[in-house]
Amino acid sequence: MDLFEHQAKELFARHGVPVPEGTVARTPEEARAAAAAPRVVVKAQVKTGGRGKAGGVRLAGSPEEAEACAREILGMEIKGHPVHAVLVEEASAIAGEYYLSFLLDRADRTFLAIASAEGGMEIEDVARTRPEAVARVPIADGVDAATAREIVAAGGLPDAAAEVVQRLWTVCTAEDATLVEVNPLVLTEDGRVVALDGKVTLDDNAAFRRTGDLGGADLNYVKLDGSVGIIGNGAGLVMSTLDVVARTGRHPANFLDIGGGASAEAMAGAMRTVLGDPDVRSLFVNVFGGITACDAVANGIVSAVELLGGVDRPIVVRLDGNNAEEGRRILDDAAIPALERVDTMDDAARRAAELAAGV
Repeated sequence: MDLFEHQAKELFARHGVPVPEGTVARTPEEARAAAAAPRVVVKAQVKTGGRGKAGGVRLAGSPEEAEACAREILGMEIKGHPVHAVLVEEASAIAGEYYLSFLLDRADRTFLAIASAEGGMEIEDVARTRPEAVARVPIADGVDAATAREIVAAGGLPDAAAEVVQRLWTVCTAEDATLVEVNPLVLTEDGRVVALDGKVTLDDNAAFRRTGDLGGADLNYVKLDGSVGIIGNGAGLVMSTLDVVARTGRHPANFLDIGGGASAEAMAGAMRTVLGDPDVRSLFVNVFGGITACDAVANGIVSAVELLGGVDRPIVVRLDGNNAEEGRRILDDAAIPALERVDTMDDAARRAAELAAGV
């Protein structure tokens, strides 16, 4: 599972890797509000490279400029990937740019550290034209301080990067990543080492060990390529929901099974995870009450919206099974502006698809 840049940087920050202050914006107005620093960078959030060459990374010197940049970037396509969100973050005063990654080498069944003083460029191009500028260090027994210094020296990175190298290795191991890449890793004019960009690929086979909201309730989450977010309870129901949504002509954005429980915390974690994906244009919550009754699920949804401080995309909820009528009443009484309740799975899928299409 590939992460968006802003998600990768959330992981970096959690493990002590310095990153610029930033905010995700989905409208030009949100970008304007997020532009608090004197100079900011507005960056398209897509899971592909070449954003800068495509015009998806722009510098802004005022909130008005940030709004204008976001207006031009949002809605563009970069290598077939539509831009639904931008990251607005403070601009850095850069003294040097470097490349660093940890990559799973499946052939040798170990990790490989790749480092270069040629940061900010396509590492494949550097490796092809100047292979001597790219250092490859096999990781046999983890990355301690000595190994970090070895990687830094081999790649021509500044000495101050050694501690960040260790922390990025921790991201790799703690989060079950098959790739952790920073390009560029920068040395700022005041001597700090900062991850200016981030690319992370998580191992889908280790999903059962991860927390679905990158720091919350245990969830079974798999990222897909559509625009309709899916939350359900039970793998079979979620798989059926994916099929029903696909039949509408739209594509599911994810598989997310919250299992048998639907507490406010679990639902908040699930909703935070799905709505954290800029590709998601609507959310379909499909629950069949069994051991956990529908009234508990409904209370969880209402509490989750409160815990999240509201939601910015439409939600369609279908409740059926144990105590469904009470659950529906709870949702109706809550009168959440972004939420629509639909009684059947087919109708709910159609409505979620319509909302994702902007109908």
